Amino acid sequence: MIDGPFFVLVVAGIIGTGLVAGVFCGFSTFVMRGLAALPPAQGVAAMNAINVAAVRPAFMAVFMGSALLSAMIAVVTFVVWPDEGKVALLLGSALYLVGSFVLTTVANVPRNDRLARLTPGAPEAAVYWPVYVREWTFWNHVRTVASAAASFVYILALT
Repeated sequence: MIDGPFFVLVVAGIIGTGLVAGVFCGFSTFVMRGLAALPPAQGVAAMNAINVAAVRPAFMAVFMGSALLSAMIAVVTFVVWPDEGKVALLLGSALYLVGSFVLTTVANVPRNDRLARLTPGAPEAAVYWPVYVREWTFWNHVRTVASAAASFVYILALT
C-alpha cells in the first residue's frame, strides 16, 4: 500500500495530470472547432492571443508542475520500489512526461511558433490556418488521452 508522503505525491500527480487533461480536452472538443469556424485572419489572431495567454503562471504552474510531479513519482518509485502499483506509477509518469510534456514541445509549440510569425490577414496565414488547426488538434487529442491516461493509471496505483 502506498501511504504517507508518497501517497500525497501521487494524489497531487492525479490532480495535476487530470487538470491538464481537462484543459486539453476543452481545446480538442470545442475551442479549436470554434476557432476553425472563424475566418482565417480572425482564427489566427485569436489562437495567437490564446498561445500568449497560455504561458502565464496559472496554466504553466499546472502543466510544468505536473511534469515535475510525474518525474518525482518515477524517481521515488525507483527508490522505494513498492510491492504494489509500481508498474502503474511508472506508466503514469511516462504517459504524462512523453505523451503530454515532450509532445507539447515537439509537436504543438513549433506549430504555435510558426503561426505566431504569420500576419493574420496575409495570404500565407489563410493557407496555413486549416493545416495548423488539423495538425495542432490531432496532437492535442494525443496529449489529452496521454494526460487522462496518466491520471487514470496513477489512480489504479492507489487501489
